[in-house]
Amino acid sequence: MEAIILAGGLGTRLRHLIPDLPKPMAPIRGRPFLEYLLDYWITQGVTRVIFSVGYKAQAIQSHFGHCYNIGDLDYSVEEVPLGTGGGLLLAIDRLRQPGPFLVLNGDTFFEVELAGMVQLHREHSAAVTMALLEVPRNGRYQAIGLGAGATITSLASRQAPGGTYAVNGGVYLIEKSAMDGISWRPGDKLSLEEELFPALFEANRLFCGYVSSGRFIDIGVPEDYHAASALLRSHTPDEPTDPSLHLA
Repeated sequence: MEAIILAGGLGTRLRHLIPDLPKPMAPIRGRPFLEYLLDYWITQGVTRVIFSVGYKAQAIQSHFGHCYNIGDLDYSVEEVPLGTGGGLLLAIDRLRQPGPFLVLNGDTFFEVELAGMVQLHREHSAAVTMALLEVPRNGRYQAIGLGAGATITSLASRQAPGGTYAVNGGVYLIEKSAMDGISWRPGDKLSLEEELFPALFEANRLFCGYVSSGRFIDIGVPEDYHAASALLRSHTPDEPTDPSLHLA
């Protein structure tokens, strides 16, 4: 399976910690965060990755080149910032394989069993399947409405008091055909979660949710970036790939 990793953001909230690197290259236990993503998803069956890059793209390209472990790597480069949705539309043109493709946020690590997610996606003939995690009620994440048969009923569900809620974990399976008929084109600037997904949802594309209890970390804010060191401990080899990277 092919995966697109959205790694083109500016990472302004981490800029004071990693001024010379794009956020997905933030060092965790001596390794760039992106290495943890690649290691995990290659073991899940991903064989080719397209990095959607923009800000400080050269840092990612020079580190990884075109091959990592057993995965083939390619790059979709934004000349100007296009947002997550715009970056995705630009990267889709570089896909080679038929069938659904995986989309990952370059600043989020979420353990999801890809085989199970693919099975649910195919059983329901979904256009988009989101990996969801359950969290206590909070103001940081928007709840996802999940109905019978894993069908997503709302991308912005109200959180009732108490209990836990399914929220978007930043891992998606998307059918290429889901993009048929949309008004945006490669090169347009838009948000994946705030514009593209809501437009597809309103166009009656079937969205399904796959709930995973795997570990989750979003390094987009400094406190979670520092917490990532402990969470990813089991994914760190005995010797770091780059001994100079020891900020977290």
